[in-house]
Amino acid sequence: MVSFVDQVTLHLRAGKGGNGCVSVRREKFKPLAGPDGGNGGNGGDVVLVADPQTTTLLSYHHGPHRTAGNGGFGMGDHRSGAAGESLELLVPVGTVVKDPSGEVLVDLVEPGMRFVAAPGGQGGLGNAALSTQKRKAPGFALLGTPGWDGDVVLELKTVADVALVGFPSAGKSSLIAALSAARPKIADYPFTTLHPNLGVVQAGESRYTVADVPGLIEGASEGRGLGLEFLRHVERCSVLVHVLDCATLDPGRDPISDLDVILAELAAYPVPEGQLPLLDRPQLIALNKVDVPDAKELADFVRGDLEARGFRVFEISTIAHTGLRELSFAIAELVDEHRASLAQEPAPQRVVLRPKAKGEGDFYVRIDGGSYGNYYRIIGEKPERWVMQTDFQNDEAVGYLAERLDKLGIDNALFRAGAVPGATVIIGEGDGIVFDWDPSVSSAAEVMVSPRGSDPRVDPNTRRTTSQRREQYKKMMDARSFERALEEERRLASAEEETE
Repeated sequence: MVSFVDQVTLHLRAGKGGNGCVSVRREKFKPLAGPDGGNGGNGGDVVLVADPQTTTLLSYHHGPHRTAGNGGFGMGDHRSGAAGESLELLVPVGTVVKDPSGEVLVDLVEPGMRFVAAPGGQGGLGNAALSTQKRKAPGFALLGTPGWDGDVVLELKTVADVALVGFPSAGKSSLIAALSAARPKIADYPFTTLHPNLGVVQAGESRYTVADVPGLIEGASEGRGLGLEFLRHVERCSVLVHVLDCATLDPGRDPISDLDVILAELAAYPVPEGQLPLLDRPQLIALNKVDVPDAKELADFVRGDLEARGFRVFEISTIAHTGLRELSFAIAELVDEHRASLAQEPAPQRVVLRPKAKGEGDFYVRIDGGSYGNYYRIIGEKPERWVMQTDFQNDEAVGYLAERLDKLGIDNALFRAGAVPGATVIIGEGDGIVFDWDPSVSSAAEVMVSPRGSDPRVDPNTRRTTSQRREQYKKMMDARSFERALEEERRLASAEEETE
C-alpha cells in the first residue's frame, strides 16, 4: 500500500465555455423587437493552491483525473449563462509544477500561492452583444470554446532549513524526535522512513525546521534505494547534518566510509540552475549512538580525522540526549547566517509585462508540404479561437468569421507568403479548418440569403404614416395636373394646324 507520494501526473480538464444564445425579443404590438440573446458563461479553471496543511500528493496518486465545471448557455431576455465552478487543488508547499516535457511552470514555495494550471474556456457572445449599427439583428451567436485539457507533473520538494542525511537506521528519525515535537516512525530495520518528516526546533531565539528524509545508500543518485526520492528533498535545505552511525554491526561499514559514500552521492546529484551545489552548503557531522561503549570509543577515534577534513563534529546520543543542545545551537547559528545572507541580497528584478501592440503578432502563416503540394497553415490564438466559436451550419456566422479574419490581415499575410487563389489554407494545428482561399471574396456574406445587417425574421415596419400618404397624394395630384396641362397644350396646337 502506498503511504507517501512525492511525484504524480495530473490529467486536468478545465470547464467548457457556454454557447451564446440567439433570441428575438417579443412584446405586445411589437412581435419582433430586436435581439436579446444572452452570453454564455465562462468555464471553470483548475487552480493549484499551496497549502501548509497538506503534506503529500497521495490523493492525486489515487485520483489523477480532475475536471472543472462547464459554463452555462446564454438565454433570451439578455440572461447570461452561469460561470462554471472552478476547482481548487490543495498541494504541499514546495510543489514544483512541470509540463510533460519537464519544463518548470511554477514553483509553489510560499503558502497561499496560486497557479491556474488549466484555464477555463471562454463563453460565447449572444446575438444581442453582436448587434451593431450595420448588423441590427444578428441571426447567429458565438459558440463557447473548450477549456484547457492536458497533463501536468507535480513534484514535491520538502521546504526545510536543515536536512538530516545518512545511511538507513543511522538514527535520523530518533534525532528529529529528540530535537522537536515530531513523532516519526522509529524501528531498527532499514528504510523505516519512507517519506520526509518535518520538525520545528527552538534553539534560544532561533527557530528552524528540520527534515528527516529517507535513508541514503550507495548509488542513490542513479536511482538505487529510494534514490531521487531522497535527494529531491535535500535541494531546498540550506544546512546539511550528516548523521553517522557509530554502533553499526554491518561488516565493512564505519563512520568514515559512510561519510565518503554520502558525499559522493551528494556531489553526483545535479541541482537546478542557480542553486548552490549540495557539497558547497554548510555541513555538520553528528556521531550518533555514543551511549554504546564501543560506539563512544569509535567516535573518539574518528573525530580527529573528520575535524582535519574541515568538519565540525558533535558526539550525540538520541537515547541519552547527549550533545543535542550543542548540536541544535550550532545548527541555529548556520541557519541564521544563511538567512542574513539572503537579506543582504538585492531584491529580484521585477518582471515587466508589456502588452503587444494591436494587430502585432496575432498570428503567422506557415507553409507545410504534403503529398498533394504545399498548403498554408495559419497559427495564432485569435484566429484559432474565432474558428472554435463559429457555427459553420450558419451562413451568417461564417460571414462574420470571414470579416474578422479579413480585418486581422489574413489575406495580406497569405499574399506575402506566396499563396495563389485556390490554395489550401488550414487554420490551427492538426486537422484544423480547411478551406480553399479565394481573395476575390472578401466575405462569406455573398452566400447569405439576406443582406448584411438585416434579418428576414425582423423586417422593419414599412406601413406609411398619414403625413407620408398625404405627401404622396399631393405629388400624385401635381403629376396629374401637369399631365392634363400638357394634354391641353397638344390639343390646342393640333386645332390651330387644322384651321390653317
